[in-house]
Amino acid sequence: MNSALVIISLTLVSVLLLGVRARSGVRMDLEQWSVGGRRFSGPLVFVLMAGELYTTFTFLGASGFAYGNGGAAFYVMAYSCLAFVLSYWLLPSIWRFARQHGVLTQPEFFAKAYGSPVLGIVVAAVALLALVPYLVLQFKGLGIIVELTSYGSLTRWPAVWIGAAAMTVYVILSGMHGSASTAALKDILVLAVCVFLGLYLPYRHYGGLGEMFMRIEQYRPGFLALPATGKSAAWFGSTVVLSALGMYLWPHAFSAVFTARSDHSFRRNAVVMPLYSLVMLFSMFAGFAAVLQIPALTGDQVDLALLKLAIQTLDPWLVGVIGAAGMLTAIVPGSIMLVSASTLITRDLYRPLRPASSDGHLSLVSRGATLLLVLVAVALTLAGGANMVSLLLAGFGLVTQLAPALWFALARSTLVNSRGAIAGVLAGVAFVAHTMLTGLTTKALLPAAPAWVHDLNLGIVGLALNMLVMFAVSLLTRDRSRVGMLSPVEPELQR
Repeated sequence: MNSALVIISLTLVSVLLLGVRARSGVRMDLEQWSVGGRRFSGPLVFVLMAGELYTTFTFLGASGFAYGNGGAAFYVMAYSCLAFVLSYWLLPSIWRFARQHGVLTQPEFFAKAYGSPVLGIVVAAVALLALVPYLVLQFKGLGIIVELTSYGSLTRWPAVWIGAAAMTVYVILSGMHGSASTAALKDILVLAVCVFLGLYLPYRHYGGLGEMFMRIEQYRPGFLALPATGKSAAWFGSTVVLSALGMYLWPHAFSAVFTARSDHSFRRNAVVMPLYSLVMLFSMFAGFAAVLQIPALTGDQVDLALLKLAIQTLDPWLVGVIGAAGMLTAIVPGSIMLVSASTLITRDLYRPLRPASSDGHLSLVSRGATLLLVLVAVALTLAGGANMVSLLLAGFGLVTQLAPALWFALARSTLVNSRGAIAGVLAGVAFVAHTMLTGLTTKALLPAAPAWVHDLNLGIVGLALNMLVMFAVSLLTRDRSRVGMLSPVEPELQR
């Protein structure tokens, strides 16, 4: 066993112990398990929500996208900062409504907001459909990171199974408490590693950041700019908007909102989080550093740019620290996703079939759902798939279709009713899913449209279709369905 694998193994054991210990002194009913009893402090909410933001995409996807696509990679910085600004107004309103109505899951929020259990079921299906690729992304990244940084001592598939087992154990035992306790360790380690790599690798190989970008521009002119077609300005803008609108619509991010003790936590966090997003920028610097040092990576291999350059440059023990940090970017966000998805299955899909179920019974079902989800995600991971960015953008295209229904619910608008919301979500999701499965493009759909239209993110096209259908159906069914935010809302919600 080499030094890198020793460090990775010790980190995994430490995280497992931290996660299990988090349940100490807590009566682990379903509310405690799923949203921490709604008693998390502002700093704990901060690290929890940052924990779900910095996934394996931070180490692999962001750096790999920078390596393969140049300037287009900066969409990550743009959308995350825009989402943090939106969170200043959005998250407190969601929290207050959820607190008032005892909501534990995202589908429950929509069902109560529109007075429509059917909408809740639709949202549950969409949330799971979007979340599974995101969970697969974590396991895929975990296997890649551990295999490379352990120098092959632990190969990809055993690494996936071991990481999945550790995650499952502490999620079943401690739920959201375990995720929160491990998030702080992960954030500290990831921050240190990304800043180090983003500064050291450019200085080691080029003499500095400025020199690195000058060399890249010299040998690959135009690489750092947006191209005229493909990943163009139209793609960049539409992808930024889509991702910013969808960032807090992932079911695990939505559920993390419910854990807070006070709505003031979100406004304080919104001020700091844009600075925190610089972690992703340093990861991209490391990806750019690999462009000339490890040329000719193609396809899924571009995701390995950062790790390959680190292994080529650094001592094994330091590579082990990088591997440990990368492993945590899979396990901690993955655990939050598991808690959220399992609670969703239990309360929004299982409980309607067994309405007389006790809280204790539902708690057992949620643990069983956790195990089932892990097995499905691992099976899909072993089957292979697309690169990191493709998986992430596929999920964003689906989950952002919930955005219009959320906006009009919080605004208490009379323009949209439950039937319109359901029809809009289904239309948007069906369009995005169809394009993903068939490879259909806007160029094939609208061959006569201007070139910039052909570069639009298809999720945005689905969002436009979603809103068109939503307004049309709401107008046609206005007299037969209640409209707007149907559940009574405290006046404070409108602040």
